Amino acid sequence: MSTTTIRLPDELKFRVAAAAKRAGTSTHSFILDAIAKKTEQEDQRADFDADAEDRYARIATSGRTIPWQEMRGYLEERISGKTATRPLARKLAR
Repeated sequence: MSTTTIRLPDELKFRVAAAAKRAGTSTHSFILDAIAKKTEQEDQRADFDADAEDRYARIATSGRTIPWQEMRGYLEERISGKTATRPLARKLAR
């Protein structure tokens, strides 16, 4: 484990200390938890962005996709428990 110095404005330092006290934890633990949660959130965003880029690349390469209205109808039927036929991808209309 290494040490990193974080300079907080006094107002934020007091708010963090108060929030940590309300949460029943130390200021140190509160800050570590906040950093871990923010890091996880950014990791998830990066994964989401990478997945979106991969999907777009496949669409651009194949030129095939499913129109949103068809996919939405399919998903709504599935959610409601109905048997639904998966829509087929087709060439993009340009």
